Amino acid sequence: MNDVEAAARRFIADVWNGRREESVYELVAAECPGLGGTGPEAALAWHRERRAAFPDLRYKTVDVVASEERVAVHWRAAGTQAGAFGPVPPTGQVVSFSGASFLRFDPAGRIADVWHCTELFQLLQQLGVEVLPPVTGAGA
Repeated sequence: MNDVEAAARRFIADVWNGRREESVYELVAAECPGLGGTGPEAALAWHRERRAAFPDLRYKTVDVVASEERVAVHWRAAGTQAGAFGPVPPTGQVVSFSGASFLRFDPAGRIADVWHCTELFQLLQQLGVEVLPPVTGAGA
């Protein structure tokens, strides 16, 4: 396991699952984009928003691929919706969904960029949201 893979695994263990917010300041670079800003505070805002909706959310690492400065993590998550998730009011529904996170590290070994791909449609269906395709053609 190389250093960036270890840092990515620590980010999941400490921040996503362990709620050790202090770790974000060691692991996330100041220029890393996040929820409405950059740096550790923006990364924390994203995770706090998820925790507000799913307080018991837990992530399991399925697979990791790492190179010198990049890490791809395939993960599964599960939790109970106890707070609003965007426009979806609390349902009490237990959900399980998958995703992948792609991280780029700076020379100091901190996360400088992150991109997530989440099975949002699957998550919304489990919350009871009816997602309809847009109306096109003559009926539009």
